[in-house]
Amino acid sequence: MIVVGPFGVSVRDEPLNAELQAGLAAVEARLFEATKSDVPFITETAQHLVRAGGKRFRPLLLLLAAQFGDPHAPGVVPAAVVVELTHLATLYHDDIMDEADMRRGVQSANARWNNSVAVLTGDFLFSRASTIAADLGTDAVRIQAEAFQRLVTGQIQETAGPRAGEDPIAHYLEVIEGKTASLISVAGRLGALMSGAPESVMNVMALYGERIGTAFQLADDVLDIASDGQESGKTPGTDLREGVATLPVLRLREMAAQGGSPEDRELCELLDGDLTDDARHAEALARLRAHPALGVAKSDAWSYARLARQTLDPLPDVPAKAALAHLCDVVADRTV
Repeated sequence: MIVVGPFGVSVRDEPLNAELQAGLAAVEARLFEATKSDVPFITETAQHLVRAGGKRFRPLLLLLAAQFGDPHAPGVVPAAVVVELTHLATLYHDDIMDEADMRRGVQSANARWNNSVAVLTGDFLFSRASTIAADLGTDAVRIQAEAFQRLVTGQIQETAGPRAGEDPIAHYLEVIEGKTASLISVAGRLGALMSGAPESVMNVMALYGERIGTAFQLADDVLDIASDGQESGKTPGTDLREGVATLPVLRLREMAAQGGSPEDRELCELLDGDLTDDARHAEALARLRAHPALGVAKSDAWSYARLARQTLDPLPDVPAKAALAHLCDVVADRTV
């Protein structure tokens, strides 16, 4: 069993392993090239999170989708760069909104410099992604533009919160379908498109990306509560401190509203209070880690991972399909 890339997907097929390793190396080199500027300070800020590393989950998914066509087609690696640059740009902007101090184990850009530098760097990365996409054809430009619209829509929906009478969990799932799953879906769709794979494969990979993207974010929600920060590179409980109600919190509130225990309601009150206080934050984090709601959120992540695996059924039985199926387990296993 061979482990490919920072995300750790296992590939048993030696030729596929070699192609993925080469593809990821080419993407990495192009990322550094794409984030260079004639202004040295812009290069420094734009490469800040590139140098910090990352799972390169979206490029890996794109390269696997390309295996159902010609994986060596000239647009495959540039498309992977477009997707990863777009993702990196959203991280700069997200950290401003969350007032985050850490990202990928290093200082966030807004903490190291300031909000203005971070937001402008994110804009710079978006512009570089769009420039590369323009060389890939009108379909690629349209797909990226639609994804950008969904990303922004999801962020606005999160900021606005659920409408009166709307189920908070349904609203949250809609938010992450926009904020996270949409770009992962694009990775699958572009990989198939750039490789010349049949439209049926492109449709399967787009849906697979939506589902595994949702599982990916739900697993991150669990990690924000349960991990020590090594997996995500973020300070544990960041969303909690900022008052962002991720799935474990929403599941807790649902349980409390459906006749939960006094302890459930007490924990909800604690979460609704001022969690910028370190002692209150630590207490809330410890109690939520021990609460059954966290286990329910883990089950939710696994459910979407299983749906993603089922989506692959129509694809031919080739090594890339097996790797994509294993990727579902890797995503959900992070919650264990």
